[in-house]
Amino acid sequence: MNNDLPLAGIRVLDLTSVWAMPYACGMLTDYGAEVIKIEALQRLDTTRNAGTYADQDSGPYPWNAPGTFSVINRGKRSLMLNMADERGRELFRELVKTADIVVENFTARVMRNWKLDYEHLKELRPDIIMVSNTGYGHGGPWESYPVQGTALEATTGIPNYTGYVGGRPWTAVQSYPDFVACWHGLFGIMSALRRREVTGQGQWIDCGMYAANVSMIGEGILDYVANGRLGERIGNRDYINGVQGVYQTQGDDQWMAVTAATDAEWLALRNVVGDQLWGTSKPPATLAEARSRHDEVDAVLTAWAVTQTREGSVETMRAAGLASGPVNDARDLFLDPQIKERGLYELVLQAPESNAGIRPVIGRAFHASETKFKVQRPAPPLGEGNEYVLKEILGLSDSEFADLEADKLTGKKPPVEPETGLPIDALLGVRRIRIHDADYKKVIGLV
Repeated sequence: MNNDLPLAGIRVLDLTSVWAMPYACGMLTDYGAEVIKIEALQRLDTTRNAGTYADQDSGPYPWNAPGTFSVINRGKRSLMLNMADERGRELFRELVKTADIVVENFTARVMRNWKLDYEHLKELRPDIIMVSNTGYGHGGPWESYPVQGTALEATTGIPNYTGYVGGRPWTAVQSYPDFVACWHGLFGIMSALRRREVTGQGQWIDCGMYAANVSMIGEGILDYVANGRLGERIGNRDYINGVQGVYQTQGDDQWMAVTAATDAEWLALRNVVGDQLWGTSKPPATLAEARSRHDEVDAVLTAWAVTQTREGSVETMRAAGLASGPVNDARDLFLDPQIKERGLYELVLQAPESNAGIRPVIGRAFHASETKFKVQRPAPPLGEGNEYVLKEILGLSDSEFADLEADKLTGKKPPVEPETGLPIDALLGVRRIRIHDADYKKVIGLV
């Protein structure tokens, strides 16, 4: 344990799966907390069967290999404990007595039915902090509904503001709501810890992913409550910032974005592109005029951009004082000099059972002047912490532990192995991926 970190000495019991709260709990380990991830052999975290495997090789333990799992569950200990069995729940109750925080993302009925809701947990430890992350929060007509982030994105209204005029809504296809809920959960945990430090009292943080993500279209909601107006989908344009778009440049599927938000910026954009592309038309003299002729502006910028490289066009725009950037893919984001300089990616030696070796892991977007944050340890192999938790923390004897293993309440191998991913050729064939860099390890500096 690194006692210099702000959450050193804090123990978290992580009952969550998939993205939102598992990632929040993974971040807590970066801050020094001990996080014990609890799964059942009969019900593994979905991300143990999701994402990619290193070199498409899942190895002998495929449940330990997915890259998705390794990023969001870094730093944790792994306990296999079947909570569907009352014996498992009783052991969990004993573990709660040693913990500071419990995080769960079951549907609202589950913890109540198990008598493990906040009212019951605080009887075991009065200052316990509990975080419940559900799709819609506890209470309300939808509280019992299950949710998936990619579907929830539509319900929150975000896709209603993406897509083109007259076209269909578009989602981000990246489970965007999970990440928003992750940050909300972290804020709730930190505020609850601070309050406990002052008052000695724990509390329940009831986080609904729906409400968390509705806040992401605040401008649209404010426009309706203030003016009764519902916005139209407008493609890559902007409701406020003058002239804006995304334009294809030279190269294979290469694009750049630019915004002009003032009269001065519009004139700078005109100077970069030149007036000759307007042909016989007179270029707009002001930003307001440019907005009113946005279709013409798009046509001119499209004609200009296709003659430029992506990097060259962005550099030219930035040099003119304009907000501009490339449309990056994953390779670009890894090689980007700004990201490299900021040290976002950390090289982490993954557990041998993961079959991954040394791999980059996404760290944190912030730097702290007085604290050195880092990924503390790799994601845990399944059941890595069984003996530590059940024997060292709870004091079970060897025979008691063996009985739990025999009854499949704990263990290190699931009864059904997860499916592994498709090979590269198949992924290319179904257009799940666009490009495969066979020499990617050399590109990112692993060899």
